[in-house]
Amino acid sequence: MRSKKSGLDNTATPTGKPLTPDESLKEQGILSERAQPSRRKFLARLGIGATLLAIGGQTYAFIRSLVPNVLYEDPQRFKVGTIDQFGEGAKFIEDKRVFVFRQKNTFHCISAACTHLGCTVKMQRVNQPKKVVVRGREIDDQVEFACPCHGSKYYSDGTNYTGPAPRPLAHYKLELAPEDGQLVVDTAETVDQDFRLTV
Repeated sequence: MRSKKSGLDNTATPTGKPLTPDESLKEQGILSERAQPSRRKFLARLGIGATLLAIGGQTYAFIRSLVPNVLYEDPQRFKVGTIDQFGEGAKFIEDKRVFVFRQKNTFHCISAACTHLGCTVKMQRVNQPKKVVVRGREIDDQVEFACPCHGSKYYSDGTNYTGPAPRPLAHYKLELAPEDGQLVVDTAETVDQDFRLTV
C-alpha cells in the first residue's frame, strides 16, 4: 500500500503497527544509521573536544613556564667615580642619565629624565645670569635644563617653570662608598632639593 502523502511504502512492523516515515525510510535504506543525529554521539564528541582543549592549555602553560618573564634593569644604586674626578660645576653621567654637581666640598645629584615623558634634558648656560625666586628663596641661575622633546624648562635647581613638565626634576641621594671613597648615587631614594653631601 502506498502512502498518498509521501509516495513511499508504509510497511508494517511484525506486530502490525505501521512504520513512521523515518522508520520507513530507514527500512528502505534511504536514511542510514550514520545520518541520524545522535545525542550520545554529540556529547561524546563534545567531551573529547573539551579534553583535548584542556590538555592543550596545560601543555602551553607548562612550556610557557620554562621561559619566565624577567625584566633586566640597571641597578638603582651605582658608583660614579671618586671625588677628585669631579671638578667645580656639573658633570653629566650619560649612561645613568644624571647630573652630579660639585660646589667646593658639597655634592648633589639631579636626574636628567624629564618629568613629562622621560626624555633626557640638556643643561645649557643662560645668556645672562639671573636671580629667580623658587619656593620662597632666591637662587642665582646661571644654567637651566631644557627638554628637547616638548620644550619643558627647569631652573638650575630642577624646578620646572615652563612647558608640559608636571613637576621638578628628581634629586637623588648621594653618599660615599666606605670601601673605595667613590660617590654612590641611589636613584631609588629621592631627596629634597636642598640635600647636599658634604665631604
